[in-house]
Amino acid sequence: MKKILIVVTNHAALGDKGKQTGLWLRELTDFYHEVRPLFEVDIISTARKRVPIDPRSLLEVLTNKKTRAYYTNDELMDRLHSPLVPEEINANDYEAIFFAGGHGTMWDFPDNTKLQELTKAIYENGGFVTAVCHGPAALINVKLSDGRSLLAGHVVTGFSDMEEKIMLLYKNIPFSLEQKLRERGALFTMADLPFAKCIHTSGRLITGQNPASAQGVALKLIEYLKREKEERQQEKAEV
Repeated sequence: MKKILIVVTNHAALGDKGKQTGLWLRELTDFYHEVRPLFEVDIISTARKRVPIDPRSLLEVLTNKKTRAYYTNDELMDRLHSPLVPEEINANDYEAIFFAGGHGTMWDFPDNTKLQELTKAIYENGGFVTAVCHGPAALINVKLSDGRSLLAGHVVTGFSDMEEKIMLLYKNIPFSLEQKLRERGALFTMADLPFAKCIHTSGRLITGQNPASAQGVALKLIEYLKREKEERQQEKAEV
């Protein structure tokens, strides 16, 4: 059985003043909660160091039972304390890749060539590329074998400029994710209300706008993978 690959940031500083950031915990745990019972999952980061968790995301450890359960789960936390790295991964083993968000991704995802190679290979092997919130930062420099941007012509979502400004973080980020996605030829879409759930599927690309969208990205991915499996089984039965 092929697996699902989850990618998390390893960047801990936000902006020039060095405010703390990192992985937005719920974006990992909500996705992980849905896929883990059905698929084998690997988690990698851009460095072997302990994955930093954005302190602001830990509020949900107090308010969200599911997030709290995973924060106190030794198995998952051990995987974040000593993450695998892209060099240890064979793209042929995976039928999907998921980029969790958190502002840290805007520094260590976009120019990571190993992540770009993994994403391209999984996508061109017929797999799904999925991301939530700031996770789509990993996709802005991915080019396919024909030289086209992976994003070109796709409808995608991600953390919007409006949401950045409401959080008073727009001046602390290295670029506008919304504008970068547009520059790469994607049609950017978002929820009518800031921080509301928004998931969009475009071919084999599934994106979610914000933390509230992580579960929906996972459920949509599961739906498509199950459908593909059923179609393969039907084709075998007809031979």
